[in-house]
Amino acid sequence: MANRKIFVAGHRGMVGGGITRQLELRKAAGEDIEIITRTRAELDLTNQADVRAFMQSERPDVVILAAAKVGGIHANNTYPADFIYENLVIETNVIHQAFEAGVMRLLQLGSSCIYPRDAAQPMAESALLTGELEPTNEPYAIAKIAGIKLCESYNRQHGTDYRSVMPTNLYGPGDNFHPDNSHVLPALIRRFHEAARASIDVVTIWGSGRPRREFLHVDDMAQASLYVLELPKGEYNQNIQPMLSHINVGSGTDVSILELAQLVAHATGFEGRIETDPSKPDGTMRKLMDVSRLASMGWRASITLEEGIRSTYQWFLTNQHNIRAK
Repeated sequence: MANRKIFVAGHRGMVGGGITRQLELRKAAGEDIEIITRTRAELDLTNQADVRAFMQSERPDVVILAAAKVGGIHANNTYPADFIYENLVIETNVIHQAFEAGVMRLLQLGSSCIYPRDAAQPMAESALLTGELEPTNEPYAIAKIAGIKLCESYNRQHGTDYRSVMPTNLYGPGDNFHPDNSHVLPALIRRFHEAARASIDVVTIWGSGRPRREFLHVDDMAQASLYVLELPKGEYNQNIQPMLSHINVGSGTDVSILELAQLVAHATGFEGRIETDPSKPDGTMRKLMDVSRLASMGWRASITLEEGIRSTYQWFLTNQHNIRAK
């Protein structure tokens, strides 16, 4: 990507921040790239006119669309209109205005929730649109599916090279640790940290603890994103189905929620009991990505879950006051 202007939309988010850090490391190592970023105050991605003016003025060579409205089950259930509207508008504005500005290479980030609730495990890219979605996050999932289809459609009609990566559950520096609106792993880190500091004897987790989930550190995701982005067009296309522009990114392994809680308890120093509450919903019993396609292209995750939880907890400790202030 030498001599290129790269616009990272959503650089203050967890994934966008990870990608920006990777690009900054490459630039420091001598790559001739210009990293373009804008805060939400500087550029409202839901405003079509503003996005158009920005793209026409900056004329980036590459666009990485990591901006999105994201949240856990509670947030998705409470604000479904916000999730489908904001994500659809961001995708349509950024992708179309990138095309209008002559951008031929674009990477957009989606989510594993695009796959049907009852998809065969592990979930392959071909499972898209083969069944009903998980009801709790259907609006968000539909918006992310639309993003994939936008990329596919521009590729088909205009010969662009727009790609989509579908990550599994992500975690790491920059995550959302809000007690109500965060995903399971950062929520557990915060709960077990507070329990350990308050010498609480029991922490109760939602559900039976039996559902299994896959997790990927954001630094691995950032490296995978740039790896996919940089694959030569011919090499990329021969590894995907015709007219299919998305590819799974994950660790390829999963753990039960109870096992995850035990790992978090160990990392945070919590020594009490962990109990489950089967009266609360479990959600989908298993969500594991089939990452064989990306592995065949030459990329695999390198950060273990234990190592990632430890480093994420250290980041939380360093930044917890700012996190709570938000």
